[in-house]
Amino acid sequence: MTTQTVYRSELRSLRKIHEGKVRDLYAVDPETMLIVTTDRLSAFDVILPDPIPEKGRVLNQISNFWFERTRHIVPNHLTTRALADIVHDAGDLELLADRTAVVRRLDALPLEAVVRGYLIGSGWKDYLVKLCL
Repeated sequence: MTTQTVYRSELRSLRKIHEGKVRDLYAVDPETMLIVTTDRLSAFDVILPDPIPEKGRVLNQISNFWFERTRHIVPNHLTTRALADIVHDAGDLELLADRTAVVRRLDALPLEAVVRGYLIGSGWKDYLVKLCL
């Protein structure tokens, strides 16, 4: 696996439909898209010029862990499609390893929440741990 820092993804085989602060979105088909989590860093809605190596991989793996862990509580957008079924270029596959999610296209709910355990107390963390066990 490569340790190349990914500031911006450029896949030749898919059409980029959006570039956010940290994630790049690609059209796979009318029902599916590919989310690539980059190493870009944003603070206060500004994308900083220096990426953090491997940040995208870690962020993507944390997100996918919690989506899988809570899917019995609420359905989510993740699919079971493999990245290799969508991207065939060996170089792109290596670059994208552990930093992608193949998802269903859904209408976005314009809501953002930031949860910081130390600011809200330990009671919530205890509840969340019990909920997910």
